[in-house]
Amino acid sequence: MLISMLFMPVLRVTGSSMTPTLKSDEIVICAKNAKFKKQDIVAFYYNNKILLKRVIAEGGDVVNIDENGVVYVNDKKLDEPYVSNNTVGECDIEFPFTVPENRYFVLGDHRETSIDSRSTTIGCISQEAVLGKVIFKVYKIKD
Repeated sequence: MLISMLFMPVLRVTGSSMTPTLKSDEIVICAKNAKFKKQDIVAFYYNNKILLKRVIAEGGDVVNIDENGVVYVNDKKLDEPYVSNNTVGECDIEFPFTVPENRYFVLGDHRETSIDSRSTTIGCISQEAVLGKVIFKVYKIKD
């Protein structure tokens, strides 16, 4: 229990924002203070909740999402095999968007339903808000 709390938080996935990669009721293990890179999934704090999203860009990067939902970072189209349906989704920011320094632009894999950095509700996340990098999916809880 102590190891889980201090180094490797165990989280239960709720909602559909990360499908098909992570489904509701699955259990994931995070590595606290782990180095993460673009396209890794991270857990972060938002309004007393822990959310899971994929890191798309970091401070200084320029993100653009076209009308078909295709994502570009620094003018390079992202290869996103984890996304089954490209869509712009809920978006109230203007593209191209430059990610502020010391921040991360995150997106859910289920772009139609995910509320993420495309919305000023969540916006770009700070490194201090990051709980850890998702390193392992354990199982799905059965009813």
